[in-house]
Amino acid sequence: MPNYVLTYHGEAGPMPTDPAAMEAVMEEWGAWYGSIGDALVDGGAPFGESASIGPDGSSTANPASLSGYTIIKADNLSSASAVAKSCPVLKNGHTVQISQSIDM
Repeated sequence: MPNYVLTYHGEAGPMPTDPAAMEAVMEEWGAWYGSIGDALVDGGAPFGESASIGPDGSSTANPASLSGYTIIKADNLSSASAVAKSCPVLKNGHTVQISQSIDM
């Protein structure tokens, strides 16, 4: 069964500092991970500061809205997409890109 990388795209706001709000966010993610079950390969992580290096060596700070990732196993792209449709980041206006990881 192939791996699929779910990448999250959108402006990543600050994580909540209020303990109750943080716990609610973590519970939401925990429930989603639980729904994935054994197909969860890597729960991933949010991304922070970033930079982009161009072919000419130029650098751009915070070039894109890539905000995190998760890796799952799925039978095919359609199955991986079904899992992505319930990802908690969608509630924050983010999008999820699903990409098959090809073993080499």
